[in-house]
Amino acid sequence: MTHTPEPDEDNDLAPAPRPVHYAEQALLGALLLEPARLADTEPLIAHHFDSHTHAALFTAIRTLPPPDPADHAKDTAWLNAVLEHARPHAPGLSASYIHSLIQFCPQPKHAAAYARMIRADNARRVLRGHAERLASTATDPGLPNPAAATLGMADDICRVLDALAEQFAPHPGSFPRTALPADVPRQAGEEDLDEERLLLATATAYPAEVQQMRWLTEADFLLPLHAALWQSITALVHRGDMVDPVTVLGEAQHRGLLTGSLAPKDVMVLVSTPAGSPEYWGEKIVKRALLARAQTVAARITAYTDDPANTPHQLITGSRRALADLNALRTRWMRATATPPAPAGSMPALRGQPPRATGPPPQPALPSPRAHR
Repeated sequence: MTHTPEPDEDNDLAPAPRPVHYAEQALLGALLLEPARLADTEPLIAHHFDSHTHAALFTAIRTLPPPDPADHAKDTAWLNAVLEHARPHAPGLSASYIHSLIQFCPQPKHAAAYARMIRADNARRVLRGHAERLASTATDPGLPNPAAATLGMADDICRVLDALAEQFAPHPGSFPRTALPADVPRQAGEEDLDEERLLLATATAYPAEVQQMRWLTEADFLLPLHAALWQSITALVHRGDMVDPVTVLGEAQHRGLLTGSLAPKDVMVLVSTPAGSPEYWGEKIVKRALLARAQTVAARITAYTDDPANTPHQLITGSRRALADLNALRTRWMRATATPPAPAGSMPALRGQPPRATGPPPQPALPSPRAHR
């Protein structure tokens, strides 16, 4: 929450107050003038306020018994009690600011509208905070299971959106017109590229496993050349053709991949040194794509919250649309990591056992045409 300065403080260098600042002032002025208006503010709570000082005042107003309207019109006893209750939590608060709030309120009977503005701004801040945590989780190298943690953060955002949808009514034209940022750039480290090369080689060596890997798509790859070669391999597999380095080379030729910078021997090298299993390397590639998509989703939700033109319902609609892209990848990730059914008569898997073997450590980098990076 921000600090609310006194009206006479030198504020020339401070940023201009946002609209919610005036809504908070107007609401508090209405409640100080007509305490019975507190019933019109439900379900507003102190946590919804952007200003710490305003939150302390609102808490005092809610805590103290309301005064008799006739007595309140004749003296300031209740106002003094509110000030004394709030001051320990907002030391800079003064009697002059209390009275300035009363003077600032345009219409006490509009208290409900001011409360809705405050709640709407709080919804924006809460959603933005969750988007920041999603981005932070997706890029945290210290997490033991970053994919699960990231998807958990996405679930938290879904719950927030469901709660906000119950509080704010929909309206026509509800999709935001915010200009969205570009997808977060994916950094292609040498280890990441090695994993893609090893996938191509092991998929060529064990094409039967590729038949079950429809959860991996060319969009998951970092290098376009690797994505195109994956398409070549899967095309052969799904047609039922024979798969080996030479047939993959032939498919790559038909797809126009051979150029002056990519010679046939380069393709043969890429698909001729298997290690581990295709599923092991494929899971790594999908996980990397999942984390990258989560960063893009977080950036889009943040852009929606940073656009003051968006209403709460527009924030909800836009954020759900962004999360839909992540959910599509979540579905493929769940298929990739699902535990395969045990053969008949075998012992069931122990609880907590990983769905797949950990696979071999990354092998030394295989030669790859640098011009295609």
